[in-house]
Amino acid sequence: MNDYRIRHIFEHSYEGYCTQGHFQSDVQRKAAHAILNCKSGRLGINLSQCTDCGYIEVHNNSCRNRSCPNCQAVLKEIWVDKRRAEVIEAPYFHVVFTLPHELNPLIYCNQQLLYGLLHRCCAETLLELSSDKKWLGATPGIIQVLHTWNQELNYHVHMHCIVSGGGLTKDGKIRKSSSNFFICTEVLRDKFKGKYMAYLSSLYENGSLSFSSSCEKLRNSYYWKEWKNNLYEKDWCPYIKETFNGFGNAIEYLGRYTHKIAISNSRILDFTESMVTFSARGKKPDEPKRHITLEHTEFIRRYLMHVLPSGFQKIRYYGFLNNRMKNKNLKVIFKLQNGQRFKQRYAGMTMAELLKAVWNFDICLCPECGHPAMKQMGRCYAISS
Repeated sequence: MNDYRIRHIFEHSYEGYCTQGHFQSDVQRKAAHAILNCKSGRLGINLSQCTDCGYIEVHNNSCRNRSCPNCQAVLKEIWVDKRRAEVIEAPYFHVVFTLPHELNPLIYCNQQLLYGLLHRCCAETLLELSSDKKWLGATPGIIQVLHTWNQELNYHVHMHCIVSGGGLTKDGKIRKSSSNFFICTEVLRDKFKGKYMAYLSSLYENGSLSFSSSCEKLRNSYYWKEWKNNLYEKDWCPYIKETFNGFGNAIEYLGRYTHKIAISNSRILDFTESMVTFSARGKKPDEPKRHITLEHTEFIRRYLMHVLPSGFQKIRYYGFLNNRMKNKNLKVIFKLQNGQRFKQRYAGMTMAELLKAVWNFDICLCPECGHPAMKQMGRCYAISS
């Protein structure tokens, strides 16, 4: 039951949620159906048989949807392992950029456009300041991960950035920072705020923005100007969440964020016929965990609010890690640093080997007789609902 708590909530109340008339995009509807069907047998099954005792085991297929709480663990481990091979010898920093909540209605009805704009502004801010000799004087490696939720599952748009404290200078040398983050927070804030608001104003002026009923007033240019001026007065302050001097620890740490979804099954504490209770961190670091209780339909509404637009890349790479030049840049850096610090551990492994290496779970071991003799029967059946 523990592994499928969120699926059970959807099974019990998604139909009722739909009858309440909530708007759902195609991608939200697809995610909901994926969660409903994941590992239920409705997506088909795989069979494996012990060649020693003849025992047959049935494996229900997973949905592999990126919004499904059951399908992220293996993908996360593979991603983290690939990133290990890209870690350089330098301190790493976890920087978080958060947008004011006053932007929420506009962002929600322009998700593809304004999530992309957030990625762009975070990267440009970090890269432009890093290139200044006053701060680093080099191009760092940056990994950015978009999140849209807080602990209560409300809409809270922010960007997690892992930034290397070292990078390539224009003349092909390595420059490293000290153990402290190398850009003044106030400078980072002002640069980021200025960029986002300038690009947002340009999108408004060229008619690229859509306006739902919740932000209809912004169509009026006078109201827009007043609203925009008020935004400049809000707290846009980015913060340095963590500093790493253990090199590879930064990538292991980032693995918590890359394939994370709004809420995991492990946070669901209890659910009844109509209510669900889940845990949330304290609002301050020293406060105990809280219990949040919602109606099923409200839980589903909040959950689906964080399903990203189809094809949107929530993880992006910049600086010396940009996809076009990454291999070339890393060769230069590793040569200058006398070798590659870490290498992949799971490259070339089969899924069975990966499961055994990471979770010590041997799918070849027969649960009936204990012999390592389970073999795939090579057939998949679709089970009608």
